[in-house]
Amino acid sequence: MSATSPLPEEAVSGLAEEVARSGTRLIRAAAALTDAEVHALSGVPPWTRGQVLVHVARSADAYTWLLRSARECSQPGGRPDPAPPPGNAETSAQLAADLRLSLERFLEEVRTMPADAWTRLVTALAGWRHPAWFTLWRCLRELETHHLDLRCGYRTADWPASYVTWALDDTLATLKAQRFPLGSAEAVDLGRRWGLTPGGPAIAAAGHVLLGWLSGRTSADGVTSDERLPVPPVWPQPPTPGWGRAAGEPGVSR
Repeated sequence: MSATSPLPEEAVSGLAEEVARSGTRLIRAAAALTDAEVHALSGVPPWTRGQVLVHVARSADAYTWLLRSARECSQPGGRPDPAPPPGNAETSAQLAADLRLSLERFLEEVRTMPADAWTRLVTALAGWRHPAWFTLWRCLRELETHHLDLRCGYRTADWPASYVTWALDDTLATLKAQRFPLGSAEAVDLGRRWGLTPGGPAIAAAGHVLLGWLSGRTSADGVTSDERLPVPPVWPQPPTPGWGRAAGEPGVSR
């Protein structure tokens, strides 16, 4: 879908429902943690589980800000910072409530967005630009990835197939554009195959296993290859379509 293509109403509502379901799963997981478990290290040290949850909530606030900027064609005040706080004093109940309110604000903004605002370009904190509709995918990726990072029983195998398919499409298209030394990748359970760089190794695995490895969340166990595997770059990368960067904004997507 190009930035200038109209976004079908059913696509918005379908993605919003996926975000809502993903958010509900994460909120329930957060609420089920004890306060001691909240203070333990997450799967992305040195962040604790509590800091991961605060980060997701502030990221949802940032996505709300981006949608409002698309709606108003201007920047509505200071941009929220998704960086986790240095402290970790919140209880699991407080963290779950904070995340719930942040996602409710985001989904309300989605529900009330004018149709023509979805194709307007917004700028990520790292400086790369994308149409407003891409914010829905970013939010879903944030929820699913960091739910895994909580290390509370949520596995890559629990990722919805629709999310895995989109994330692999997005990731592998970007790696192809960057000439990452991978010949092809096959998601054997999804019936999908991607060609990348001629001469690189051909790999295959279940889609969630491929995405877990490419995202740096899991090892390459379960990935079959006819050659030695390359090391994936920092993930996620800026989106492949190349909507550009804002002037004077260095860095890459976190």
